[in-house]
Formats: sequence, structure tokens, C-alpha cells
Amino acid sequence: MMQRTLVLVKPDGVYRALIGKVISQIEDTGLRVIAMKMVWADRKIAAVHYADDPEWYKATGAKTLQNYKDRGVKTNKTAEQLARGVREMLIKFISSGPVVAMVVEGESAISVTRKLVGATEPRKAEPYTIRGRYCSDSYEAANELQRPILNIVHASEDTKTADREIELWFKKTEIFDYKRADEKFV
Repeated sequence: MMQRTLVLVKPDGVYRALIGKVISQIEDTGLRVIAMKMVWADRKIAAVHYADDPEWYKATGAKTLQNYKDRGVKTNKTAEQLARGVREMLIKFISSGPVVAMVVEGESAISVTRKLVGATEPRKAEPYTIRGRYCSDSYEAANELQRPILNIVHASEDTKTADREIELWFKKTEIFDYKRADEKFV
């Protein structure tokens, strides 16, 4: 199924000069980059990107509480309070420096890109993925230092999210349709 997804090279990836490596890995799979720009996201865009979503708070809060429990860290905060703190850190981080935003298109683009990017927590990412190759951050380190996890890239998790994120980051006139020369082979 032909799909589109959003990929962001986040400030840590930009500052580490990994933009080209990320693009190469995407294109090497046969996917097409059909829109791309470098932007410095303001807080308004960042706050919409990291949606104020009760389901996200529930899942993120539960994951954060479990992480604390696994490490023996005690907290008086609720799962939602922890998740709101995570969201605030993400908003601050994504708006702290330049970001390269891309729309990627191809057969099963969302799942292919998610596999290519690797696990959200880089130390758990497979070594052949972008996060597995270029970073080794952990939830523990991020929590201890009160910062978001540094994992170089963002990739939309599903069709609904991809549609919402693409519309946020790109105008329709900034997205182009073309065929790769090697399309019949990949």
C-alpha cells in the first residue's frame, strides 16, 4: 500500500551532521523523499506536533512510571503529571534548534520507516537502524538529566498521525510527485 509519512531529523541529528546519513538510509530502501526543508520550529508548531492527547499521556505516563519502578526510583507524581513533563521537554527540545522535515513516500512507508529508524530508546534499537547506529541514549539517562531522549529522528507512528503531522509541517504546494529511476526494481 502506497503511504506517506513524516520524518524529522531533530536538533541532535542536525547538530551532529547526520542529515545526509538519514536521507541516504531512507532512499537506499527505495522510498522517495517528496518534500524536505530545514526549519526552526517555534513553540506553537512544537506544541501541535506533540499533541495534547489523553491517550498519549496515559501510555507515556505508564511507561515512565514503569521505568522509575524498574530503577527503584520513587516519585510522588502521577502518570499524567510525568507524561506532561515529558511532553514539555519534547516541545522545548524540538524547538531548540534547526530540524530537517521530510515527507517520505513509498510502499508501506510508515512501517518501513519505523523499522529503519529503530526503537525509540536508542540503546534498545537494532544496530542496523538509524538510532542503533548513531546514538545510544537511554530512558534512564534522559530521566536522570531531566531531558528528552536524544534519538536523532522522529517518524510518524501510523496513518492518522502521519496525515496530521504532514499537514502541520508542509503546505500541499511543498510536496512533489515524481518517479525514481529505479522504481521498477525496488
